[in-house]
Amino acid sequence: MKRLILITLLATISLTTAGAVEPGTFCRFVPARSDDFAWENDKIAFRAYGPALFASAENSGIDCWLKRVDYPIINKWYKENAEGKSYHKDHGEGYDPYKVGASRGCGGVALWLDGKMVLSNVFKQWKIVKSSKEESVFVLTYYWEHDGDSYKEDKKISLKLGDRLFKTESTFWKNDNIAIDLPIAVGVLRHMKSNKLSKNLDKGWVSVWEKLDGSELGTAVLMDPSRIEKHELYVTGKKLEDHTLLITKTDKKGQVQFNAGYGWKKAGEINTAAEWEAYLNGFQAQTDTE
Repeated sequence: MKRLILITLLATISLTTAGAVEPGTFCRFVPARSDDFAWENDKIAFRAYGPALFASAENSGIDCWLKRVDYPIINKWYKENAEGKSYHKDHGEGYDPYKVGASRGCGGVALWLDGKMVLSNVFKQWKIVKSSKEESVFVLTYYWEHDGDSYKEDKKISLKLGDRLFKTESTFWKNDNIAIDLPIAVGVLRHMKSNKLSKNLDKGWVSVWEKLDGSELGTAVLMDPSRIEKHELYVTGKKLEDHTLLITKTDKKGQVQFNAGYGWKKAGEINTAAEWEAYLNGFQAQTDTE
């Protein structure tokens, strides 16, 4: 009887904490927090930086929000943060310890010109295509100039319930024309030289496994292996500049497609680098059959 009471009490606490909200996907523009755009499902959460941060260190990199609950947290964390309860501290649901700055973060892209990454700034436009329990889809649009040329990227991101990787389909223009065979770098940030780097180009992925605040985190990007030109370990030795990258080119539609995401040990499902790599291998096997 005591055991039944305890189980009932724990379930009640869980529902209260979650606001009785069922797991699902979600995305939104957040003008109250410097024009962020945030998205999540029952496993992972992310944000990209918008127009209000044009003059800041942040640009088109992707920030990980580490969550360890299956219910939506985006609205809750932004509201609580505005009230003084910082989402940079873990209050039981997860938090944002991931440092991005001007890096690619987890799954950001860059032009790959003369062996260097050429970065765009923050997104200037956004559009939600779909936001349902099963899947959220939205588009972020970036504009920038480099060496006398103008570029545009329409970054279409989709995230399904249950996945640890979101999908990106980016379409690029150069001087108002679809950019075919444009060299592109996509990858993840290596915060410390001691971080474990892994890759399986036959399966199409590169990964970083790192220690983080007493726990561990795996991040990765994954694409069709046939689209990979090469792997590049991009090292400058400067803070937030070292990356493991996949180099590719846009196709005849001016597009690049890939997946990116993370597995956080504290969430209790991905506990080791080996488990994270197994997940990535399995995820690629699934996409191969679609």
